[in-house]
Amino acid sequence: MLNIAMNGSDSAISIKDISKKEGISVAYLEQLMNKLMHKGLVDSIRGPKGGYRLSRETDAITVGDIVKTLEGDLYPVHCTAIQKGSQNVCKKSKGCVPKLVWMKLAKTIGDCLDSITLEELCAETRRSL
Repeated sequence: MLNIAMNGSDSAISIKDISKKEGISVAYLEQLMNKLMHKGLVDSIRGPKGGYRLSRETDAITVGDIVKTLEGDLYPVHCTAIQKGSQNVCKKSKGCVPKLVWMKLAKTIGDCLDSITLEELCAETRRSL
């Protein structure tokens, strides 16, 4: 996503170019791009100058958007990911005091990822060049 963002919003970047720059196989990148397109984070442009570009401005995409799209929700332990109505995987879940720590940690991780925009990462990349 950072590679696409740094390419600029006016032009698309080919998956082969991303693959070369990032050292990631084209096949794997295609899987990632499909997930990102499905969630509306990137658009696919066809044709000789085709490729991928961001579907939103960099300040409207958070690291949380990207991570959740590609990795799913990040929970430090399995029991914190359980949804209402599903079975508990842990017999101690009801009276589990440490679960409070894991729930707070999950929220903190999510809040942190949601607080960083792709624009901030672009700015940091420009400063480091």
